[in-house]
Amino acid sequence: MVLAGIIALLWALEPPVTDRTVLAFAPWMMFGSTLHVLHRLDLYPDQIETLFAAPSVYLVTAIVAGAAWIIAIFLYAGGLQPTIARFVGISGTAFFAVFAMITLNVGWEQGTFEPFWPVIAVVATGVVTALAWVVLSLRFTDVAATTGATGVLVVFGHTLDGVSTAIGYDVLGAAEEVPLSRLILEAGETLPTEPYIGAGWLFVLVKVVLALVILGLFKEYVDEQPQQARLILALLAAVGLGPGVHNVLLFIIT
Repeated sequence: MVLAGIIALLWALEPPVTDRTVLAFAPWMMFGSTLHVLHRLDLYPDQIETLFAAPSVYLVTAIVAGAAWIIAIFLYAGGLQPTIARFVGISGTAFFAVFAMITLNVGWEQGTFEPFWPVIAVVATGVVTALAWVVLSLRFTDVAATTGATGVLVVFGHTLDGVSTAIGYDVLGAAEEVPLSRLILEAGETLPTEPYIGAGWLFVLVKVVLALVILGLFKEYVDEQPQQARLILALLAAVGLGPGVHNVLLFIIT
């Protein structure tokens, strides 16, 4: 009911959805990941812990982020903020930073704080994203130009999910819970490259290619209906960025 009310109010207000808007919501996507990691650590009271399990944690995150968006709209209308995206981004960063620090502190206190491979995952994601975007920009310049920063976030989010999953599977011995992802990883194990570079590279490749294909399919949609298209692309970015950040945080503290 609360989420429905927020969606209805946002529908009535019709706030602009630009590249800056989508980027401003990136911290909120990461904030949702921290909420779920804390659930995995059994740190919530029994009365509310189900709110932060999947998929209900997505609804909780959407409610809080949607409320921040509405507040930002009114602050902007009242002349108290220069842009809507600025307040959304700052508030999301604050929420993520606080809960991420709580999460990391748990790992530090338990003596399980190990940032090496998660940091490698983030760095590798940046490199792979940059290479993928260069290829897209050179081969399909119109797609890269049209999707812009929103497209970069989609590629980065899905690449982070792919790279973190691959490192978790090949290096850290983590099990994959998503059936389709597990099938791809198992397919990678059957390849002759598995003894040398592991099985996860195939999953990374699939995720990156999938992200680029999505951008190609959305090119005309962004041209014709930019607000709707960018909103959907933001949701698709969250599907990758959320699990990716979840993996990174979980690997740091466990």
